[in-house]
Amino acid sequence: MSAIELGKYLRGNATKNHECLAACVECLIACEMCSDACLDEKDVAMMATCIRLDRDCAEACAAAIRVMARGGPLTAVLCGACADACDACAAECEKHAAMHDHCRMCAEACRKCAEACRSMAGK
Repeated sequence: MSAIELGKYLRGNATKNHECLAACVECLIACEMCSDACLDEKDVAMMATCIRLDRDCAEACAAAIRVMARGGPLTAVLCGACADACDACAAECEKHAAMHDHCRMCAEACRKCAEACRSMAGK
């Protein structure tokens, strides 16, 4: 499996964000994968909340990634919001995890990201 070494792109304040950046990238991809897979389920209406939270969480991760990559002064604020989005998405995905592997994987990535973001946010 190939890996992106994010650290080679970081400089200044952003270098301390490496671990959280990696967790956010993984979570963003897991959420995009999960929302897409949910659309293929037989009862898409039952998965609507999961799809919406997947999309919102992916957006929160993207915003946190951008701010962390540049070492921006609002890193803690965005990471705090990202942690909240990840918690909500994980809770919803866990409702479906026994039936859908994509939801299980997404919930795991969200929990990992929430923990990393809470640490960045100082919570």
